[in-house]
Amino acid sequence: MNKIISAPLVSLSLLMSSSAFAAMPESADKAAAAMNVDKASFVKVVTSSNAFEIESSKLAEQKAKDADVKEFAKQMIADHTMAGEELKKAAKLGDEAPKLSPKHAAMLELLKGASEQDFQPLYIDMQANAHMEAVTLFATYAKGGDDAAVKEFAAKTLPKLEMHKMHVIKLVAAH
Repeated sequence: MNKIISAPLVSLSLLMSSSAFAAMPESADKAAAAMNVDKASFVKVVTSSNAFEIESSKLAEQKAKDADVKEFAKQMIADHTMAGEELKKAAKLGDEAPKLSPKHAAMLELLKGASEQDFQPLYIDMQANAHMEAVTLFATYAKGGDDAAVKEFAAKTLPKLEMHKMHVIKLVAAH
């Protein structure tokens, strides 16, 4: 029995040694980016995601049942329209319409075809997932992006996306 206990205790004592903790960053804010995302990839994903946020929220303004969801949708349209304009400036994009990725196009079609009863929970679920992905993407690019102006845009936009994420989490809990 001592052999069974001793191996985990040895592992635990090694893990708890100060040298193991010295390699760990103090907080996630001080850690290096988990990965590097190039400007072209970031812009492609963000323009598609932004277009999805706007178009799905326009549907929600019409099809959602509850006032708090409609208000959230209205805020998404305003904030993501503004973010799209700011990204155009930062990334020096033209005025071409954003193109939805196949994923976002399929999600939008699913929302369009949802029954009256299924629309609102589906919209809220999609918004929760979209904002979790967006927060991760923007945090990653803000730390490890390859274009200073777009990095600044990502860092400036991140707090608003985090606020959206918290708001949609409250919607999930309420509905």
